[in-house]
Amino acid sequence: MSGSAVSSHRRGGPSRKHSAKGSARGRGRGRAVGSGSAEGPAAAGGSGRGAAGGSVSVAVLRFGRFVAMGAVAVLILVAGVWGSWGSAQHVMLTKGREQGTVEVTRCAGGSCAGPYSPLSAGSTARARVVLDQSVAVRKGRTYTVVLKPGSDRAVRSGPAGVLYAWVPFGGALLLASVVVAGGLGRVRAGWMLAGSGVALLTAAFLTV
Repeated sequence: MSGSAVSSHRRGGPSRKHSAKGSARGRGRGRAVGSGSAEGPAAAGGSGRGAAGGSVSVAVLRFGRFVAMGAVAVLILVAGVWGSWGSAQHVMLTKGREQGTVEVTRCAGGSCAGPYSPLSAGSTARARVVLDQSVAVRKGRTYTVVLKPGSDRAVRSGPAGVLYAWVPFGGALLLASVVVAGGLGRVRAGWMLAGSGVALLTAAFLTV
């Protein structure tokens, strides 16, 4: 009896050891699975924060580009208005200014000159007034003009003078259309600016 008990005890000993090892391995695997499930949400949260940060950076860059291109377009248009207003103010705001005609007899050095005959009340005749030489002024022709206050310089008046005075602004419209369409992505607005510029330039050169 004692021999069989010893034998059964010896056989049962390793089985209990194996059972203990199996249970320890099970607990280890459970811990690993639990730790993995805990790390999963943290990793997902990190990737979500990274995506949100990337979208914010893209939005900031787009906004900065929009502001910069918009400022460039506005500056181009302002420069065009400034360049045109120097002559346009005399042609459009004629009240109180001397108006008359000039027969161009000489053109040289970027300017044309000729005798001035008054048309408005209070204006006096002059033997010589000067106009800037351009496609709107040619030798041997007579033009209606407005004299700049306190000088002997004149600008061409009438519809042709008004249109030609705004030629720099027409060029600015064309240049700004490229910035608006390409830089801002507003293709329709760009086409509208370009069409306005082309119409203004075409009308000016057809009139003169």
